[in-house]
Amino acid sequence: MKFNTALLHGNFSGDETTGATLTPIFQSSAFGQKSAEQIEKIFHNQAPGFAYSRISNPTVAAFESRITYLEEGIGSVATSSGMAAITATFLNILQSGDEIISTSSVFGGTLDLFRDLENFGIKVYFIDSITKENFDMTVTKNIKAVFAETIGNPKLDVTDIRKSAELIHSYNLPFILDNTTATACLVRGINLGADIIINSSSKYINGSSNSISGIITDSGNYKWTADRYPSMKEYVQFGKFAFIAKLRNDTFRNIGCCLSPMNAYFNAIGLETLSLRMERHCQNALRLAEFFENQDGIRAVNYPLLKSSPYSDTAMSQFKGKGGGIFTIRLYTKERAFDFINHLKYAVNITNIGDTKTLVIHPASTIYAHSTQAEQEKAGVYDDLIRVSVGIEDIEDLLEDFGEALKYVNDNHGYRSDEA
Repeated sequence: MKFNTALLHGNFSGDETTGATLTPIFQSSAFGQKSAEQIEKIFHNQAPGFAYSRISNPTVAAFESRITYLEEGIGSVATSSGMAAITATFLNILQSGDEIISTSSVFGGTLDLFRDLENFGIKVYFIDSITKENFDMTVTKNIKAVFAETIGNPKLDVTDIRKSAELIHSYNLPFILDNTTATACLVRGINLGADIIINSSSKYINGSSNSISGIITDSGNYKWTADRYPSMKEYVQFGKFAFIAKLRNDTFRNIGCCLSPMNAYFNAIGLETLSLRMERHCQNALRLAEFFENQDGIRAVNYPLLKSSPYSDTAMSQFKGKGGGIFTIRLYTKERAFDFINHLKYAVNITNIGDTKTLVIHPASTIYAHSTQAEQEKAGVYDDLIRVSVGIEDIEDLLEDFGEALKYVNDNHGYRSDEA
């Protein structure tokens, strides 16, 4: 199947019992079985079925199956949020004394999580980019995984997945990739060498800002060993299914970060139009970014496909001519940035991305409020920076709206910081 067809039919055919074109919402916390023997088998994974929605649920399972197909993995586990997905992934393989490497441009919430992990004795090393030079200076025997985002949010640096995977695997480490900002629509990370894919499905997969959720997809390609990952001892017998088996039967199950059936249903609806929406997101984002490149009063504009971006070649080849739905602009001062946001007519001032509507946020005062100035700058966050998640509105309306907001700021503050 090609991608649009796979969104509708990949590993999915609706509900066979009723003929419904979507799996119904099984809004039930528990599922009865005909015998004690049957429920025992389900609990011991000796028979298919559902017992308790914290462990698995038919609506959620249908969503997981569809994502597994799209990402071309061997299994997926849906969680209550994108942050829960990242947390469960790391807790599934790490223990006190372990260390991980992460690119420094990751989402502010992930930075906060890594700070929490250090309270449990798990250290995180941050590097600007995945290069041999950085690895030679950072990798120790305690490093157990490498984490990166496909497109940094909001730095918009692009990870060369294939090149990074080859380097990471040369150190015998698993590559965990957050693909939220690109989704499988732009790139299938497993095909390029990533071992585990994480998506905050609250974003582009859902598309309408109506459900918080996350999902983890395992490639089955990394060989987990008990000596290097002691917590995996009971599960290495499952071979390529070791990670997903432990996640499903241990970490995820015990943490209780399950996705609600209702939110899984909303995600399934959103998933079916993902490709159509992403096409428009990318088109609109490029047009707006190019518009701001030629305007007075703009200190910088950043979008992966712009020639001014150092990642344009990687983005062009890896994403097949698309650059994602996010761009950023800098307006010299925080006051100008705030006035710009406040004067927009269509864009919603909200801390989210991937909605059908255009969304704007001032990251320094919100998403990165708990980060130090050094951490903010590493992530490409500055006091005058605005992140724009571009929606699917008519581009003419967006150009007019953003143009009027910039004119208002320039008229009231001057064109440059020294004129403000």
